[in-house]
Amino acid sequence: MPIKVILVAGARPNFMKIAPLWSEMNRYTSDFNPIILHTGQHYDYKMSKVFFEDLDLPEPHYFLGWGLEPMQNKQGKS
Repeated sequence: MPIKVILVAGARPNFMKIAPLWSEMNRYTSDFNPIILHTGQHYDYKMSKVFFEDLDLPEPHYFLGWGLEPMQNKQGKS
């Protein structure tokens, strides 16, 4: 049974770090089941989608949408 590995990304440095992990784990699908979780910190095309395309990452399996909420609401939940 493959091990589920959640790769968490939300900003440019994170996307660049998970890309090689995603690629390598997908070479060993009998051992790993990588899952991409996007926090939503950067959610527009220039700050997020473009990295998925350039780094050959699939659409995230989960999207938290954290960056879509007004800052006042986020601070109250922190």
